[in-house]
Amino acid sequence: MTTSRRNFIKTGGSVAVAAGVAPAIMSSCSSAGQNTENQQPGTGLENIVKDVPPITTEDYEYRLTRLCEEMAAAKTDAIFLEGGTNTRYFHNVSWGLSERVFGAVTAINGTTCWICPAFEKERAVEVIPGGHKIYTWEEHESPYRLMNTILADMGIRTGKIAMGPNLRSFVSEGFRREIKSEVTDGSSLTEKCRAIKTAKEIGYMELANRITKLAYQYGFSKMEVGMARGQLSRHISEAHASLGAPGSGGPWFGFTSAFPHGTRQTRELHDGDIVLVDGGCNINGFRSDVTRTTVFGKPTDRQKEVFDIVLKAQQAAHRAIRPGVTCGEIDRVARKVVEDAGFGPGYKYFAHRLGHGIGMEGHEYPYLVQDSKVVLKPGMTFSNEPGIYIYGEFGIRIEDCFVVTEDGAHLLGGMLTEDIERPFSGAW
Repeated sequence: MTTSRRNFIKTGGSVAVAAGVAPAIMSSCSSAGQNTENQQPGTGLENIVKDVPPITTEDYEYRLTRLCEEMAAAKTDAIFLEGGTNTRYFHNVSWGLSERVFGAVTAINGTTCWICPAFEKERAVEVIPGGHKIYTWEEHESPYRLMNTILADMGIRTGKIAMGPNLRSFVSEGFRREIKSEVTDGSSLTEKCRAIKTAKEIGYMELANRITKLAYQYGFSKMEVGMARGQLSRHISEAHASLGAPGSGGPWFGFTSAFPHGTRQTRELHDGDIVLVDGGCNINGFRSDVTRTTVFGKPTDRQKEVFDIVLKAQQAAHRAIRPGVTCGEIDRVARKVVEDAGFGPGYKYFAHRLGHGIGMEGHEYPYLVQDSKVVLKPGMTFSNEPGIYIYGEFGIRIEDCFVVTEDGAHLLGGMLTEDIERPFSGAW
C-alpha cells in the first residue's frame, strides 16, 4: 500500500473530501492485477485490501460523541439501540435478533449499558466493550421494566428516551408500556450521524467501489455465447475475492434486463444481448453498489439510443450535486432528461427513484427521490442510478456511488462509463 493511500484511509473525523485526496487512492488501485507477486491464482488479480487498517477505538469514540451531540440538540436523554447495524456502527457489537430483547442504552453523556438475556451474558461479555455495564433479565422477567432500573442508575428519572430506527414493533411497544419516561422515535439521531461519512469511511467506500468495477470488468471479459447468468456471476464473485473483498454481481441477459430487480424467467447469453449487472462488496463494513450495462456483441441503434439517454441523465444529475441542493431536486434533474427524450412521464420507464444513501447498509437514509426536502451536505454518500426499462425488449441502468464534497460531488471508484461498448473507460 502506498503512503498516500494509507494516509487517505486513516484520516478520520473530517467529513470533507479534500482536493487531491481521492485521486491518491485511485492511482494506487489502478495497477491492480499488475503486481505478479500478489496476484491470486485463477483470476490473476491482485489483493488490494490486505493492508487496509481497521476501524479503531478512536473511530467508535468519535461516532458516539456525534450521537450524544444529536441527542443534546434534540433534548433527548437516552437512546436504545437493538442489535443490528447501529450497534455495529456505534459500539462494534454484532448480535443477531431474536424474540429476546438485547441492546444498548446510551445516555446523553455517553455512558452505555446493555440489556441482555441472563443466559446470554457470558457470550455478551465477549463482544461488549469493556467498561459497559450489562443488565440481565431472566426468562420469566420483563426486559422492558428493566429499563426503569437502568435509567434510574443513570440519573434519568423523567425525560425523553429515544428508540432506534430498526426496533421491532413489539419491542418499542413494550418499552412504551413499561417505562416512565417519554418514548420518542430516535431515527433522526442515528441517521444524521451515519449520513455524514468521515474521510476514513469514504476511503473504504472508494476502494469497495473500485473493486466491484474491476470485478465486473473481469467478468465481462469472460462472456461467451450460451453462458448462464450463474456462470458470469461466479466469475464476478471470484474476481471480488481475488481483489480482497468478497462480493457479488447479479447479471441479467436480453429481455430479462428490463426487470429492475430481476425475474424468475431465465435466458442464456445470446449475441446482441444487453447485459446488466448489479452488486457490490464491502470494506470494513462500508459498501459499494454498482450497476453496469453493456452489450454482448454489437449494439443496435435502439440499444445505443436508450443507453445514451440514461448516461446523459446520470451525468446531468452528477453535475447538479452540491451542498444546499435538495435530494428531490437531483432526482428531478435526471428524470427530466429521460422524460424530454420521450421516456416519460414520471415512473413509466424510469421506474424508481434516482438513488439511495449508502454506507454500512446497501440502502440507507437519505434518498434521492421526488419531493424529498433533505438538503445535501458534504460527506453524504449516495448511488446515482437512472434507468429505462422496456418490458419485452431490454433495460438499461448505470449506477455509480458518489460523495457530496464542499463544491460538488466526487464519484467513488472511478472507471466511468463512456458508452454501451465501453462501460469502464470514460471520463466526463
